[in-house]
Amino acid sequence: MTQSRAAAPVPTPWGLVILLGALTAFAPMSIDMYLPSLPTIGQALGATAAQTQATVAAFFAGMAIGQFIYGPASDRFGRRTPILVGIGVYIVASVACGLATSPEMLIGARFVQALGGCAGGVVARAVVRDRFDHTETARMLSLLTLIMGIAPIVAPLIGGAILEVAGWRTNFWVLTLFGLTVGAFAFFRLEESRSEETARRARAENPLRAFGVLLREPRLMGYALAGALNGATLFTYISASPELLIDTYGISPGNFGWVFGLNAAGVIGASQVNRYLLRNATPDGVLGRASLIAVAGGVLLLAAALTGVGERWTVLPLLFVVLSTYGFMQGNTMAGALSVDPYRAGSISALMGGASFGVGAIASSLTGLFHDGTARPMAVTMALALAGSAAALHLLALPRRRLEA
Repeated sequence: MTQSRAAAPVPTPWGLVILLGALTAFAPMSIDMYLPSLPTIGQALGATAAQTQATVAAFFAGMAIGQFIYGPASDRFGRRTPILVGIGVYIVASVACGLATSPEMLIGARFVQALGGCAGGVVARAVVRDRFDHTETARMLSLLTLIMGIAPIVAPLIGGAILEVAGWRTNFWVLTLFGLTVGAFAFFRLEESRSEETARRARAENPLRAFGVLLREPRLMGYALAGALNGATLFTYISASPELLIDTYGISPGNFGWVFGLNAAGVIGASQVNRYLLRNATPDGVLGRASLIAVAGGVLLLAAALTGVGERWTVLPLLFVVLSTYGFMQGNTMAGALSVDPYRAGSISALMGGASFGVGAIASSLTGLFHDGTARPMAVTMALALAGSAAALHLLALPRRRLEA
């Protein structure tokens, strides 16, 4: 079955977009704001380098696991309740992070913080699918990327400024305030959107059976792997960037946030170009081409890293290109996956999010394992991930489907 070209875009509900964008921003705010503080946190708590990095890994793990709780719950109990419960957990855990007195306490609190914060993202995607069709869902998810993408730009800058003025613990008090604010708006402004058919199906089947059914859908697996493997480049960059930019390329900690933000701006820009393209193209059509561009960028990045030609002046621009493809891939793979079975939108959103954070955690861990003080481990991981992303997309999600531009 071939997708038809999209009709004229429906008017954008900006209030809903901003609220859902804020809900999806819990993860980038919680990750990126405290990155500049990692060395200081390690010194303050007497943590080893491994323990400091474990606070990041624990957050990724909590995000991956939490997806599988809130997704099915949102299908069964509605969209509002899981979001409000998750934000409540996030607020309590953020306070615990701010009060942490040992590395172990901070690691545990970060895990729970992620378990709560992931509710916003996984349920927000389901809300979008409740309200819009396939192509409009892709457009809306591109808009959410715009809202959410502001966080990776401003969060490291805010976090660095807070570190200098008030210390690392204040970062977590700011995140607590962020949770309280977004939670209040969600309580008063977010309307229930789950359909009765979704509720009926969710009550009639065990959540594990729902995941079993979804895992047997080749198209869904193609979209999930394509999105997760492309997203692994972003996770790899997040984990490798502090040492690569500051230690290897000699960029000052003060300028780190600007370089980090520039790449985030690339993702935002690509997501908005994607939204424009979807006026005349299908999400699958854009995906097919973007995946090939991503592979080409990954190959060039790998060549630059292996040869050392130009060093930062070749690696950083190519890194910008590779990371920018995330703006084309994520919204469209999510929209494609949600179109496979709209009545299991919560479970599909959970599966997509869990795959993204799970694969991302593995990719970033492999990059750290083979760390050698150069860009090579990062480039190898990214090139392989992008090749796998394109293969999953073209072999599972798009075969025998005409790509329309």
